[in-house]
Amino acid sequence: MNADTYMQSPMCLIENTQHGKLVIKEDALLLLSNIKETVVVVSVVGFYRTGKSYLLNRLAGKTQGFSLGSTVQSHTKGIWMWCRPHPKKYNHCLVLLDTEGLGDVEKSDEKNDCWIFSLAVLLSSTFVYNSVGTIDQYAVDKLHFISNLTELIKVKSNEGDDDGDDEELDLLKISPAFVWTVRDFTLELKINGQVVTADDYLNHGLQLKKGVSKKVMEHNQPRQCIRNYFRSRKCFVFVQPTASSNLNQVENLAESQLDPKFVDVCHEFCEYIYLESQPKRIKGGHKINGRKLAILAKGYVETIASGMVPCIEDAVTSMAKIENTAALAESLAHYQQQMALRVKIPTDTEELAKMNTLYWKEAIELFMKNSFNDQDQVYYKQLLANVQRHYLELCDKNEAVSMEMSTKLLETLSTEIGKKLREGFYTRPGGYELYKEDRQEVIRQFRSTPGKGNKAEEALSKFMQQKTPEADSVLQADKMLTDTDKKLAAARQRAAEAGQEAKAQEEAMKSLEKLREDEKIIYEENVKYLKLKMEGEREDLQREQALALDSKLKEQKELLEKGFANNAQMMEEQIESLKKQQDSATNWEKIAKMTQGLLESAIDAYTSHKTMSLLARK
Repeated sequence: MNADTYMQSPMCLIENTQHGKLVIKEDALLLLSNIKETVVVVSVVGFYRTGKSYLLNRLAGKTQGFSLGSTVQSHTKGIWMWCRPHPKKYNHCLVLLDTEGLGDVEKSDEKNDCWIFSLAVLLSSTFVYNSVGTIDQYAVDKLHFISNLTELIKVKSNEGDDDGDDEELDLLKISPAFVWTVRDFTLELKINGQVVTADDYLNHGLQLKKGVSKKVMEHNQPRQCIRNYFRSRKCFVFVQPTASSNLNQVENLAESQLDPKFVDVCHEFCEYIYLESQPKRIKGGHKINGRKLAILAKGYVETIASGMVPCIEDAVTSMAKIENTAALAESLAHYQQQMALRVKIPTDTEELAKMNTLYWKEAIELFMKNSFNDQDQVYYKQLLANVQRHYLELCDKNEAVSMEMSTKLLETLSTEIGKKLREGFYTRPGGYELYKEDRQEVIRQFRSTPGKGNKAEEALSKFMQQKTPEADSVLQADKMLTDTDKKLAAARQRAAEAGQEAKAQEEAMKSLEKLREDEKIIYEENVKYLKLKMEGEREDLQREQALALDSKLKEQKELLEKGFANNAQMMEEQIESLKKQQDSATNWEKIAKMTQGLLESAIDAYTSHKTMSLLARK
C-alpha cells in the first residue's frame, strides 16, 4: 500500500452535522481516491455504547484508534474511516468503517439512523451488526432498519417494470456478507439441551413462525429481510471482556488482563474477517479500488443530502462515466507521450509503424485494465478513433518534416552547382558532362546522408524536375555536342527523372501498404484484448449470479427442513430466474467487427486521399 494512503489513525469520511445533515469530507475523500489497490470494506453498525469501535481497532491491529468513549454519549458521529494494508491479501486495502451509534437519544430524527445504516450496507463488502446481550425478539426488533432497506435503497433507476422478486434478487447480488456479533453474552450455547455453534444460535434466532396473523408477520418481517437481502450469515458471541469496573478502560488493558474466552473469540473474529471478507464489488461483479469507492460514497451522500433515495444503478453509471473518461484520457496520453519520446521525426515508415503498433498495444491494455461498464463500448471507440487520428497526423507530420529536411539538404548540396552556373563554369565545350558529374555527386551525397525520412525519394524527384530547365540550358550551350548527342542526352535525362518519379511513387505506395499491414496487426491485438476483457466480465457476472443462486438454494433447503413448504415453493421462481439468466456481457466478436470497421474507415479515408495525390502527380 502506498505510504501516502497509509493511515496511522481514523478520520471522518461522512460527517453528521448538528442539524442532522450528512456531508462528505473532502480530505478523507482525497485520501481514499489515492488508493489504487482493491478494497475490502468492513463496516460495523450497532447501537451506541455496544463496543463497535473496539472490534474495529482489533481489525486494524491496534488497541486504540477509533474512539471507544467511556460515557453514555455517542462518541462517533457520522462514519469514520481507517485504511490499512490488508494483513492477509496482497495488493489489497482493508477499509474499516465505524458508524455512528444507532438510537442516540440526542437525535430528534430517526431517519438519520436509517441513512447511516443504508450507507453502511451500500459501501461495505462485509456488514457487521454489533449488539449486546442475546439474539431475542427485542434484539431483532431493533434491526427494523433492515425492513426498510428497499425504501432506503433503489437498485435500478427505473423500477416501474420490476416486481418485488426482481428487486430482491438485484439487492441480493450486490449486498455485503452479514456478520452478527453479540457482546456480553452470558448464556450457554445450547438449544433444546444440545450444544450448538454461534451460527446455529443465529439461525435459531432468525427462525420464521408459521401463520398469517399480524403478530406473526411482525415477527417474521425483519428475519425474512435478513434472509433475503444478505447472501451469507455468520455469528460470533463474546463474553464480557473483563470485570465491569474496567470496561471503560478496555483499550488500555493487555490481553492477559482480559477474559481468555473473549480474547479467543476476538482472534477468531479477526481471522474470519481477514480471510473470508471479499473485495467490494459493484453490480456485475466488478471489484473496485479506493478511487471508485470514493466516487460511490460521494454520490450516495450527495443524493441523500438532496432528499432523494440513493440508486445503485445511477451511482455505478456515474462512476463508470468518471472512470472511463479518465481511462480514455490516460490511455491516449500514454500513447501520445511514448510516441513523442520514442519517435524521432523524420523516420522511415517501418520504424514509425513499429512504434505505433507497440504503443497502441500498450494504450489498449491500459484502457482495458482501468475501464469498466463501457456500455456499447462508447469510450473504447473514442480511444480507437483518437489514437488512429493522432497516428495519421503523425504520419502527415513525418512526411512534411521529411520533405522539408530533404529539400533543404538538396539545396545545400547543390549550392556549389549554383555558384558555378553564375560564374559560367559550365559554358564551355564539355560543360554538360561536368554539370552532370556534379549533379550526380549531389545525388550520391544526398542518398548517403541518413535520417531523411520517408519522403527522400519524392524530394529528389521534385529536385530533378525543378533542375530540368537548368540542365537543358547547360546541354544546349555545350558546343562540343552535336544535335543528335543533345537529343540523346535530353532523352536520358527525362528517363532518369521518370525513373526517380517511379521510385518516389513506389516509396509512397509502400507507406500506404504498411498502413494496411499495421491495421491488421492492431485489429488482431484489439480482438485479443477485447476477448480477455469480455471473458473477465463474464466471469465476474457468473460469480455474482452463482453466489446469489447458492444463497437462495441454501435458504430454500432450510425452509423445507423447518416445514415452510409454501415459502420454499414461492422461492422456486427466483431460483429458476437465476438459473436462466444469461450472461449479459457484450459479445466480443461483435465488438471486434466494429473495431475492424472503425480502423478500416479511418485508413480508407487516409489512403484514398494519398492515392488521389499520387494519381494527380502522374
